[in-house]
Amino acid sequence: MSKPYPQEFRDDVVRVARNREPGVELSQVAKDFGVHFTTLYAWMRKADVADGVTPDVTANENAELREARKRIRLLEQENEVLRRAAAYLSQANLPKMMYPLVTELAAAGIAVTVTCRVLKLARQPYYRWRNNPITDSEVVQAYRANALFDAHRDDPEFGHRLLADEAREAGEAMADRTAWKITSDNGWFSVFGKPQRGRHRKPGPAVHDDLCAVTDEHGQERHVFAAEAPNQLWLVDITEHGTTEGKLYCCAIKDVYSGRIAGYSIGSRMKSRLAVQALENAVAMRGDVAGCIVHSDRGSQFRSRKFRRALNRYRMVGSMGRVGSSGDNAAMESFFALLQNNVLDRRAWTTREQLRIAVVTWIERTYHRRRRQRRLGRLTPIEFETIMNTTVALAA
Repeated sequence: MSKPYPQEFRDDVVRVARNREPGVELSQVAKDFGVHFTTLYAWMRKADVADGVTPDVTANENAELREARKRIRLLEQENEVLRRAAAYLSQANLPKMMYPLVTELAAAGIAVTVTCRVLKLARQPYYRWRNNPITDSEVVQAYRANALFDAHRDDPEFGHRLLADEAREAGEAMADRTAWKITSDNGWFSVFGKPQRGRHRKPGPAVHDDLCAVTDEHGQERHVFAAEAPNQLWLVDITEHGTTEGKLYCCAIKDVYSGRIAGYSIGSRMKSRLAVQALENAVAMRGDVAGCIVHSDRGSQFRSRKFRRALNRYRMVGSMGRVGSSGDNAAMESFFALLQNNVLDRRAWTTREQLRIAVVTWIERTYHRRRRQRRLGRLTPIEFETIMNTTVALAA
């Protein structure tokens, strides 16, 4: 019995079917994605009911849906509170107080009760603060910060101790520790201080051995990407492309045996969850994958504990290439180069939804079922796997 299709795959098929061009039948979309027409029709009906397009529910179910939607709205508000709180606290130039955030969220339509419950704040102290928001200690802190800022602007090379001396001379007495706290919170560092760590850091150490590297007779190391059967060697990597709404990330897993994309996941954030979801989708589509080697670069997503746990859960083996060597995952890079030329760079993309539909359609319709590969005997990945699986079944 075949495994069910991953939910992300179903959603993508429904998304493509809904946005199909005029004149394109549902049967053609089902054929492009390798599913039966009735299966696609059932997926679309289920999606219509879930989205409220088709009123295929009873009165009791409608009441439950209303309650669920009310709960979802409440959860969305609570999530917005946490998101805004994280953004609020990440701004070093603002005081580390949550009460102004409660006021901002109240102005945005989120009840004070909801915000205080999520942030675990008592409402009475908040209302007392709202009636008298500026305390004497905050006024003193503001004058101290202003004196330190003036000294830092005049002498950017001064550290916090020299800035404290200048502030004391200006009439704002404070301890060196207080000056350090204020300058650190606001990012007023000396120009001669230690360089800050940037985004482009050196990748971390490999958590797996490189199982695709071989040494030839001349002692030179090279990579061999070859497999004699499906689910023996998979390659995984992540690519990104910009839209007007922001970047869209695609994590794809390629089976070296046929070149087929065994699974993929697309999202707006490049987190370890994206790689784990791609692996889970691939496993759901391919079945028994125990012992399969999964080769990747040293990206943090593939070194994460979540991804390693997923490999262990499915009894798969991890493999990693070197740092800064594209040849260590050349077969996967070639697929992303095709995707770049055929989809990503063909036009400017307005929304992530448009780009997602284009990527999914190209993978399932063109790459899997129409693009013939010379190394497969001028067959497509789907045709090659079908013929080889039939041959093995007959031989058995």
